[in-house]
Amino acid sequence: MFTQLRNYTVAAISFCLTACSSITVTTDYDHATSFSQYRSYTLAPSTEKIPLSPSSDAALRQTLRATLFQHGIIEKAENADLHVIQHVSTQEKLAVFQSNDWGYAGMRYGYGRYGMWVGAPYNYTDVSQYTEGTLILDFVDAKTQKLVFRGIATGTVSDPETNATRIREAVEEIVQEFPVDGAH
Repeated sequence: MFTQLRNYTVAAISFCLTACSSITVTTDYDHATSFSQYRSYTLAPSTEKIPLSPSSDAALRQTLRATLFQHGIIEKAENADLHVIQHVSTQEKLAVFQSNDWGYAGMRYGYGRYGMWVGAPYNYTDVSQYTEGTLILDFVDAKTQKLVFRGIATGTVSDPETNATRIREAVEEIVQEFPVDGAH
């Protein structure tokens, strides 16, 4: 029975980690900025020590291009209104799941005709290690060099295909929060 319970617990933790692996996005922007002035952007070259993988980089570029286009902002090689600067980092994390429960320990006391089985407490702890990735997109006004919008996305790092999917999701959610005409 303990083996079944342990397997159930491991499955539950895996499910929780999978559920936790969805992207968390936060954004902030300069409320005094009129965002209607921005009609073009450039994606600044990454200066990260460990850049995105080719599939993740392509996902970022394509999704940024498509989602900003929906806001009327196009990509330009030179003389753009905005510079989009990416920052990427990873960090090892631990997920700890502890449980205290009651189960039948197999002790039998001789009360009554058939006796009584007594439950006993048991404790267990499961620890899982995973890598958390953070993508920060800074939108900087090209003329003033002032940061006007920042989006931060956090999620678990996995295989290259899953990472590219999560980057697409992250960029879409970040750009969805981009202020239109200074209001959002």
